[in-house]
Amino acid sequence: MTILLFEDAQVEQLSPITTGRPACCITVASYRLIDLLEMLGQPMCGLWRAYLRELQLADYPHIPSVDALSEPGARVTLGSGPRLVLNARLVPSASNLAALRNLVQRDARSPEGSGVVWEGSQVVAVVNPPWNWETIASAGGTIESLLLSCKDLPQLTAPLGLMSYPHEVIAANMRVFAENMQLRIESRRYQQSEDGVFLADDVQLGQYLLFDTKSGPIVIDEGAQIGPYTLLRGPLYIGPRAKILEHAAIKDAVSLGHTTKVGGEVEAAVVEPYSNKQHHGFLGHSYLGSWINLGAGTCNSDLKNTYGTVNMEYTCGKVATGMQFLGCVMGDYSKTAINTGIFTGKVIGVCSMMYGFVTSNVPSFVNYARLFGQMTTLPPDIMTATQARSFSRRKVQQRACDIQLIADMYRLTQTERDRFGDALVF
Repeated sequence: MTILLFEDAQVEQLSPITTGRPACCITVASYRLIDLLEMLGQPMCGLWRAYLRELQLADYPHIPSVDALSEPGARVTLGSGPRLVLNARLVPSASNLAALRNLVQRDARSPEGSGVVWEGSQVVAVVNPPWNWETIASAGGTIESLLLSCKDLPQLTAPLGLMSYPHEVIAANMRVFAENMQLRIESRRYQQSEDGVFLADDVQLGQYLLFDTKSGPIVIDEGAQIGPYTLLRGPLYIGPRAKILEHAAIKDAVSLGHTTKVGGEVEAAVVEPYSNKQHHGFLGHSYLGSWINLGAGTCNSDLKNTYGTVNMEYTCGKVATGMQFLGCVMGDYSKTAINTGIFTGKVIGVCSMMYGFVTSNVPSFVNYARLFGQMTTLPPDIMTATQARSFSRRKVQQRACDIQLIADMYRLTQTERDRFGDALVF
């Protein structure tokens, strides 16, 4: 049985989160979708956006793209066709994993064996599709034309949900945190050190820590370091080799990726691997991509002065989130200067630098200093050099595909900069 992960046209609505990663690599409450699918023990392949295929193959060689299956020496043999076709925007949750187990166990010979799971007009999953690999490969690198034929398949009912906008990633993180922590605890990789506190191997705990587990467990993964005089309030996940600075307050549905450095106050936020928020300042109800650095004193607002719900401005227009608490969404490689203030519900693109007050959305690849009346373009060669320096600090080898990703993201985000017209100095 083979699982085919696909990215549909709506994946662009998740930018800047998905500008530099496939949708199945978004972290929600400590898990990515590919992490959960690996628990099914079945071979996987994918239909990714073309510019991400080389990066995906380098990072996840066991999940090849469909176009690589026919190449000489292909390492994966998948049979005549996929058994399960799955939207890569699926929320990575324990409950969705359980629903997927039920789907893949359906008997293909029974009347209920084949069919499609819908969320509104969007295809979530197709079980036993009538497509072989040749048909999929001939679709031109996308699956949109095949998805149109799904209306002729039987409709299946399964409690599966998608993420369509960046704020839905933040909402999903809070919604599924408890069940994802329970899934981690059940893996038996952690030892309970005290009531509700679960530690993996080689965790280093400083003195005078306060663990508050009344609202949920605290899970700390291998090699993480917790500085002294720190408040940890669950539910909470601290990833491998993460470092929590002294006097920090990390609380209420925070998911920290591996090799992150975090200090100050963080609440209900996702921080992807290799990002830094070392200094005092507040980060709340937000999403940070990878290789981000927040300067000392950087704060974001996650609540309007009116206490009303937050509307987000996306490229497709204004979207009502229905969320009262909603901070910022920041794409990979972006950075803030000291004492940067980010207003409620702002979207910051990839590879941008911010100074002063961020009162509007920030396009990718810009120096943003609206307080001083300036916004200038950041050329990709500068960001490539910055990437090399950031990687070397973490002893990560810069690869050709990493360099190419910077160039591709610059090209693909040009329309973001074009919208600012004369306000942007080239």
